[in-house]
Amino acid sequence: MLGLPQAPRLPGPGGARLPGPGRPGGYGSTWHGRCASVGNVASARVISVNTGRAKDADWAGKLGRTAIGKRPAAGRLAVGRLGLGGDEQADKPAHGGPEQALYAYAREDLDWWVERLGRELANGVFGENITTAGLDVTGALIGEIWQLGTARVQVTGPRIPCAVFAGWMDERHWVRRFADARRPGAYLRVLREGAVGAGDLAEVVSRPAEQVTIAESMTAYYGDAALMRRLLRVEGRGLDWDNIAPGVLGRAAASS
Repeated sequence: MLGLPQAPRLPGPGGARLPGPGRPGGYGSTWHGRCASVGNVASARVISVNTGRAKDADWAGKLGRTAIGKRPAAGRLAVGRLGLGGDEQADKPAHGGPEQALYAYAREDLDWWVERLGRELANGVFGENITTAGLDVTGALIGEIWQLGTARVQVTGPRIPCAVFAGWMDERHWVRRFADARRPGAYLRVLREGAVGAGDLAEVVSRPAEQVTIAESMTAYYGDAALMRRLLRVEGRGLDWDNIAPGVLGRAAASS
């Protein structure tokens, strides 16, 4: 969730969990392998394309509705400028628009969480539209361009955990734990519309000269001024960074 004028401080212990049951659970798969890089993408694939419709939920914050519950969809789906065909984004300012049209998460990172949470995590459980295997999503660069099926997309920023995500997961101190893990997944801008389905290649097409990874961009969001200055030089960064940066840099200047 980018688009905030100022980056919030991480909550203290006990500040993340909301009452009410989460609904993830269910089935999962285990992928363990090397993540792909430019020139070595034969093993990188989309393993699930996930969609969901908005539903009322008493743990879903002020809006009271959420579409975080994504389920694997059959066949190939259209990829448009504002997201997947058949998908819905309940809170569009936080999880939608052209700068956050799609959300991708790596199966390897889901499996990392499986080991720590002690429960199975289905593809789509984090609200991701695209679940990948063999693609280093955490190490992807802001501004990096991917080919997913016949669609071309660009990495714009990380997923910042929010109260709705915490309510959905129903895990103790979830906002802090997810932020501290620095495995946020990647929001994507659609450069070329197309279609994508499970089994399609996930290919890194190009990377920008100025290199800030998804994990590093999350650190910048939470107050690292040096990383934020680098991020502002990245070609293809999400437009929200220009609104977020003044708050981060201003606080760093004030504390120096």
